[in-house]
Amino acid sequence: MPVTAQQRDVDVSQREAYARPGVGRKYWDIRDRITLSYVREGRILDAGCGEGITLEKLIRQFPDCQVEGLDVDPANIEICRRHNLPVRQGSILQLPYDDNTFDTCTFMEVIEHLQQPEQALAELARVLKPGGRLLVVFPVDWAFFLARVICMRFKEAMFDPAHLRQWSTRTLKAAMRKVGLRVFAARSMPLPWPMKLHGLVVGEKP
Repeated sequence: MPVTAQQRDVDVSQREAYARPGVGRKYWDIRDRITLSYVREGRILDAGCGEGITLEKLIRQFPDCQVEGLDVDPANIEICRRHNLPVRQGSILQLPYDDNTFDTCTFMEVIEHLQQPEQALAELARVLKPGGRLLVVFPVDWAFFLARVICMRFKEAMFDPAHLRQWSTRTLKAAMRKVGLRVFAARSMPLPWPMKLHGLVVGEKP
């Protein structure tokens, strides 16, 4: 998940949030466990890796794979490097990789922040090998708002996450097909609607 400078001023960082014990961290781990179960082993890219929490999980879970992260934000790059993570600075809209490079690309809570999401999906499809998988996770904003209000976390409920578009499973499936991927799987997390906080769509390159 990308974190803007404004978010850092008014909210905790990803690593600070993840370090807090409680339901938030447990759910984060559930989300990642479900998502990473669809990884095709080999060379793996965590695109928009943020501060590197999921990147660390990929490295631990797939020790025999070549795993790397990419992010456009210099602050996120610095944080990842402080944790000795293999990371590269670059734009998702113009990936610095050759065609047919990766067996899996993860794209975790990034697409909703982009002004050109279709271009990002096309780039991720380009760098996948035939048979490679693209794992896209997106949040359900209204469900997060409701959950935070119910938990009396009003400050977080009113916080603007800077999402430019609310995605659905249907719209993301259509976008994947448009860039030449076939839809391999789709999941609601942690449970089906109305308990859906995130959606996961897995695309596979023919």
